[in-house]
Amino acid sequence: MLKLLTVSFWRLLACISLLLGLIGVVLPGLPTVPFLLVSAWSAGKGWPRLELWLLAHPSFGPPLKRWREHGAVPRKAKYMALGMMSLSVVMLLLSPAPFLLKLLLPPFLCCVAIWLWRRPEV
Repeated sequence: MLKLLTVSFWRLLACISLLLGLIGVVLPGLPTVPFLLVSAWSAGKGWPRLELWLLAHPSFGPPLKRWREHGAVPRKAKYMALGMMSLSVVMLLLSPAPFLLKLLLPPFLCCVAIWLWRRPEV
């Protein structure tokens, strides 16, 4: 019973992540590859056929393989991520969001940007 619940959890996570990734293909601002990374990872734990399909897919497979083999992020994706994070910070600062959020989110996103730019670009 526990194994069935575990496999069901990983499959559900893989499906939700895949769905969000596919929505990100057509919706600007919603990233595709991070959701596909989560989908492939979780599928590997509970749905190996989906994992293999994702890795063999002509569009989704190459970035997933680059990440798995080298931890690589293309330069274009780095620029896009940096632009979206910058836009998010500007929108946050102009919004009536709580002060604590305005105080904590920009340094966090700065750390994410530093980490991202330190990734290889294979």
